[in-house]
Amino acid sequence: MSNQNKCLSCTDCGVVSCNSGQNTYPEFCLTANLDQKELKEALRLYGDPINRKIAVAAAEVEAAFYCKYTRVQEIIEFAHRIGAKKIGIATCVGLIEESRIFAKILRINGLEPYGIACKVGAVEKKTGLNLAEQYIMKTGERMCNPILQAKLLNKTKTGLNVVVGLCVGHDSLFYKYSKAICTTLMVKDRVLGHNPAAALYTSKTYYSKLLNQPQNK
Repeated sequence: MSNQNKCLSCTDCGVVSCNSGQNTYPEFCLTANLDQKELKEALRLYGDPINRKIAVAAAEVEAAFYCKYTRVQEIIEFAHRIGAKKIGIATCVGLIEESRIFAKILRINGLEPYGIACKVGAVEKKTGLNLAEQYIMKTGERMCNPILQAKLLNKTKTGLNVVVGLCVGHDSLFYKYSKAICTTLMVKDRVLGHNPAAALYTSKTYYSKLLNQPQNK
C-alpha cells in the first residue's frame, strides 16, 4: 500500500468486494492489506462464550427475520436468544412516552423492563457540570446523567440495555459505563424527528449545505 493510499478507508470504496466475495479489491482496501494476525485475533475472540452467544444470536435474528421484523421486534427476539430477561431502558425524558410504549411491548413478550430517565438525580447543570451560563437554556435546568443511568441499571443486573434517544455524547458515556451489553432503539435528532439518516438521504437536495460548506463554529 502506498503512503498516498494509507489515509483511504472503507468509506472511499465503491466496490465492497468484502461483501460479495469477488476478490477484486482497490489498492487501499483494508481487507486486501489486512495483517492476518489481526484477523486471527478477532476471530479468536468470537470463541469467547459471551461473544459467541451475542454474535450467533445477532446473525440468527438477521437471517430469520430479514425485512420482516421492525427493530423493536428484533430487539425482543435478540433478548430472548441471548437469555436476557431484565431489559434496561436508558431513555431521554423527551422520549419517555416512546419508552413507556416500548416497556409495555417488552412485558407482553415476557421480558422485564426497567427504565432510567436521563435527568435521574435532578442535579442542576450549574451544580453538576459547572457549565457556563451561555450553555444553560433555562434557570435551574437539570443535567442529563448518563453515568448514573448506567450505574443504576448495573445495580439492577440487567441482561441487555437499550438506549432510547440519549443525546450525542450522553449516549457515549452511557455505553462506557454500562456493564450489560447495549443496543439502540432510537437516536436523538430534534430537527429531523429522530431520523438522522434523513440528512444523508437529502444531502443532494434539501440538505445540500452539508456537502457544500462546513457548519458554523
